[in-house]
Amino acid sequence: MTLAPSVLPARHILVVDDDTELRAQIVAYLTEHGFQVHAAADAKAMDMALSAAPIDLVVLDLMLPGEDGLSICRRLSADGGPAIIMVSAMGEEIDRVLGLELGADDYLAKPCSPRELLARVRAVFRRLEEARGGAPKRGKGYQFQGFMVDVLRRQLRAPNGTTILLTSGEFSLLSAFLDHPQRILSRDQLLDIARGNESDVFDRAVDVQISRLRRKLHACSEGEIIKTVRGAGYMFDVAVTRP
Repeated sequence: MTLAPSVLPARHILVVDDDTELRAQIVAYLTEHGFQVHAAADAKAMDMALSAAPIDLVVLDLMLPGEDGLSICRRLSADGGPAIIMVSAMGEEIDRVLGLELGADDYLAKPCSPRELLARVRAVFRRLEEARGGAPKRGKGYQFQGFMVDVLRRQLRAPNGTTILLTSGEFSLLSAFLDHPQRILSRDQLLDIARGNESDVFDRAVDVQISRLRRKLHACSEGEIIKTVRGAGYMFDVAVTRP
C-alpha cells in the first residue's frame, strides 16, 4: 500500500478592505498561490471571520468605515492575535511608523501589485516559522536575567512567570539578539538576521520595534537590557544561556 505524501494545511489569511473590487482581486490571487483566504469589509465582519476560522495573518487596510485600521491593529496586537500586514494609500513614513508602533508586522503602501503583497505575506510567514523553531541553530530555548524564551512556542516569560506578548517582528528581533548577545549589531545586520534580505523594511522600522521590545523587557526587569550604541547600532547587554 502506498501512502500519500503528507501535506501541510494551508495558511489562513483574512483580507480586510472596503474596496470590493480590490478585495476580490487580492483574495483570488492569494487563493491561487495556495492560501485559504477569507474576506471582510469592516471591523464587524472581521471579528466574525476571526471567530469562525483560525486566521494566521490579516491583510488590513488603514482607511475603513467605522473602526479604522490603526484601532483594529492596536486591538489585535493587544490580544496577541494574528500577524498583520497593513495596506494603505497613506504611504508617508509617519503612517508606516505608527502602524508598526501599534503592532503591525509589515506595512505596504497602495497602489501595490498582488505579487508584491504575496512576497510580503510569504516573508511574514517565514519569520513566524523561524521564530517558532524552524531554524535548528537557535535551539529550543534561552534564559537571560530570569526571562525564559521558548522558541518552538514563540513565547517569552518574565521572571515572575507571566507571558509577555510579542509581535512576530519583535520576536524575530529578540531571537536575533539572543543569537548574538553582548555584540553590537547594526541596523543592517538586524534587518538581515531578523527580517530577511527579501523584506523591504526601512531602518526606522527597526528603531520602532526595538523601542517596543525594550519597553516590554524593561517593564519586567531592572537595568537596561538592550543598549543603543550611538553611531553603531544596538547591543543585547546581558548574558544568555540555553537550558
